[in-house]
Amino acid sequence: MGIAPGGAVAGGTSERVYLDWNACAPLHPDAREAMIAAFDLVGNASSVHREGRAARAVVEEARARVGALAGVEPARIVFTSGGTEANVAALSPDHRIEGRPAGTTRLIISAVEHPSVMAGGRFPPERVSVAPVDGAGRIDLARLEAMIAAETAAGGRVMVSLMAANNETGIIQPVVEAARLVHARGGLLHVDAVQAAGRMKTEAGAFGADLVSLSAHKIGGPKGVGALVVARSDLDPAPLITGGGQEFRRRAGTEAVPAIAGFGAAALAAQADHVKIDHIRALRDWLERELVLIYGGTVVFSSTGERLPGTTCFAIRGMAAETAMIALDLAGIAVSSGAACSSGKVAPSHVLLAMGVDAALAKAALRISLGAGSTREDVERFVAAWRGIIGRFLAKGGPSTRVAANPRELV
Repeated sequence: MGIAPGGAVAGGTSERVYLDWNACAPLHPDAREAMIAAFDLVGNASSVHREGRAARAVVEEARARVGALAGVEPARIVFTSGGTEANVAALSPDHRIEGRPAGTTRLIISAVEHPSVMAGGRFPPERVSVAPVDGAGRIDLARLEAMIAAETAAGGRVMVSLMAANNETGIIQPVVEAARLVHARGGLLHVDAVQAAGRMKTEAGAFGADLVSLSAHKIGGPKGVGALVVARSDLDPAPLITGGGQEFRRRAGTEAVPAIAGFGAAALAAQADHVKIDHIRALRDWLERELVLIYGGTVVFSSTGERLPGTTCFAIRGMAAETAMIALDLAGIAVSSGAACSSGKVAPSHVLLAMGVDAALAKAALRISLGAGSTREDVERFVAAWRGIIGRFLAKGGPSTRVAANPRELV
């Protein structure tokens, strides 16, 4: 079973519809080709012989491509095993600036960050503070400024970690405004741009960030490779993995050349695919209109704020997300839930809870995420399947909100 460039998953005599691009984008054909070629390279990229130099050339070409996506020189790119490792590498109190300890005393994060950031990275728990968000999931800048000022007044220095765009709701955070607040008091800003890459402008300079995290499999590259972008020339991040001189002594371990090659190819393709953003947004907007037409009680989260063009998170009170997901899966459609499953227990999304959504509604949340290969047919197939699911839901005693018999596009 494989995913075609358009997002359809071939399996048996029918094709599945893939609407979970925020979880993992389909492997781009260019990335696949680059990886296959790299698998034939026998040399270690740290070796000086011809075979080693060939592997090194592939790594450095990929570094240049990822650097172009992030808007930095290639030497600012440190390859990691993925976005989680990049986040943990970034969140450290032990970075150095101009060769001296940065003296970072507190990490401030928003309440809607990825779990790898919520865990605090390498900061001890007592030195991590959480800034609240509003009902759309945007960080409260006034509260953030007060938290920064309080730590600075106590003689400390802050690091703030803020995602560029949320993986569940798609809400875009005010990272530029946050950067001004952080830098005005000498702090450091880390931006988790894992979801933003390829879907909005992700140059580190545009964010005003000091450190940026990226992940290959969100933009059509392979799983298991990411990057930490060190945007400042005077900043020397504390290595998370030590014991070797690879990656400018910032991340020890032999480079995964095929994965890195795929990352580079995907980064190049992502820049070209940026022109499809308006098309993706139009599909998302049409989908959301249809959702409300089919069932008037549908709640679309963060719809009042600026979001990623292909992300919609919605819920219907009384309809369990896991039940809806199973029904869609049986209909050949892959979506995601806003709930987290751990040890067999389904818990409501911490993102939605932080936004003030009650737990019962949060547990009903579903996420649809589109990408460069998504088509109108993909979305229409979802709408048709969803109409049937809602009909059965009402027939079994769901809330008696009208269902449109034949929803049509609103134009």
